[in-house]
Amino acid sequence: MVQKLLAVAAIAAMLGGGAHAQQTYTMATIAPSLSQAVTMATFANIVSNNVEDIEIEVAGGGAATLHMMEVGRGNLDLSMTSPVVYNLMAGGKAMYANQADAPELAQNLRLLMWFPYGQYHFATRADSGILLLDDIEGASVFLGPVGGGAYNAARGWITATTGLVENEDYEAIKANWTTGFQAFLDGKVDVYVNGCLDPCGQFIQFTETEEVRFLGPESSAGEAVDKWLGKFRYRDGIPAGSYQGQVNENAVTSFNTAVGITVRADLDEDAVYEMTKAFWDNLDQVTSEAPWANALSVEFAASKRGMIDLHPGAERYYREVGVIN
Repeated sequence: MVQKLLAVAAIAAMLGGGAHAQQTYTMATIAPSLSQAVTMATFANIVSNNVEDIEIEVAGGGAATLHMMEVGRGNLDLSMTSPVVYNLMAGGKAMYANQADAPELAQNLRLLMWFPYGQYHFATRADSGILLLDDIEGASVFLGPVGGGAYNAARGWITATTGLVENEDYEAIKANWTTGFQAFLDGKVDVYVNGCLDPCGQFIQFTETEEVRFLGPESSAGEAVDKWLGKFRYRDGIPAGSYQGQVNENAVTSFNTAVGITVRADLDEDAVYEMTKAFWDNLDQVTSEAPWANALSVEFAASKRGMIDLHPGAERYYREVGVIN
């Protein structure tokens, strides 16, 4: 399914008869195995298959933080973004502190849509003896690639809800997404963390042969948790029965956030309007094969999150369907 969704989105241009010449746009995503990359590739496929003069070519791999810089430079047309990362880029902070041109380049980015990153799944084998996040003391944990946004988010949730600190109370292993998941499959890591929209390919694969338990904290209440969640993260749950081999009898408390598709600010307004309209008008084409797409909503897509502004083409569509005034 992932390979199908990540195929290059392309259709033949219809020339003559008053049709517009085909325009090809370039999109960069993160690792192709991750659900956020699948969402973006799905967007590209739907647009390319429903707008006769637009083709979006997708390249998977690399970091969204760097892709955003390339969009700002005009070397890419679309990439992933997030409220937090865009704000940091605009302010020249954190990973952009040594990138003198980051604030200027941020002005060249606009938003096409937001979508849920997906609930963070803290997964362990059903027979591991670990029942709660509070029980991971002494365990080996894959939080995500070290230094990445997912790693920092998973680490922060654990500390805010349990007080446990990575590499003091538990071992945070160093691996990329591929090797981290393989280590979990091989039984070399006790807890595997992945934020994704259910059903996630990794957990479908794992539960074909083994049972999984998703871990929530004993409590997610309190000022420390609220402060850590801030403006751009929110509590969310993983329903019981999401996977055939899931042993949780009740929903598991976790958290979620938003990511989005950013485009060049100078991208043609009509083209961005057609992309936005084509995706939302035809999303039902994939929901039977990709049930996670039911979690996407046009209201969420157009919501104000962080400093980035909507592209005028996307804004026009969202005004037409009444989700912004």
